[in-house]
Amino acid sequence: MAMNTQQIQQALIELRFTAGLSEEDQQRLAEIAAVQDFPKGAVLISEGSEHRDLHIIRTGRVEVCLSIPARGCLPVLTLEPGDIVGWSSILKLAGSMATVITLEETQTISLETNRLRILCDQDHDIGYRIMERIAQALSQRLIATRLQMLDIYGLELFDTEGQDLPGDLK
Repeated sequence: MAMNTQQIQQALIELRFTAGLSEEDQQRLAEIAAVQDFPKGAVLISEGSEHRDLHIIRTGRVEVCLSIPARGCLPVLTLEPGDIVGWSSILKLAGSMATVITLEETQTISLETNRLRILCDQDHDIGYRIMERIAQALSQRLIATRLQMLDIYGLELFDTEGQDLPGDLK
């Protein structure tokens, strides 16, 4: 579905990653954004590959997988509307950190990262707000991974002799 800049701006207002940005910031992002539709089972990003878009999931869900030798692609995270995919491209990392596959038909609002970087370089205020949101998303993923590790390996690793867990693990 093709969307004009005003429709993209309205969609950005409704998404967690961009909600709360000023109307002007939303407009500037909408001007460099495109809508992309992916069928179920599509690979948005392949681990290790270079990619050029920061995707904000508008509809659908995606699975983030890590390549494990002799085990294949191991799912580690499911992302939903408002979440971002492709953050490593904005940080100029050599390649993607994971493979991302759609679990159902998915629509993203894609920001071409070279254009996004130029916008952030020209206006440090919007750059700060975008990087702050990326940092929040990464922090939430680290917490989710930590909880997943505790679930997999069990709290007995930390509470082997009836001792209290460290405060940040309670």
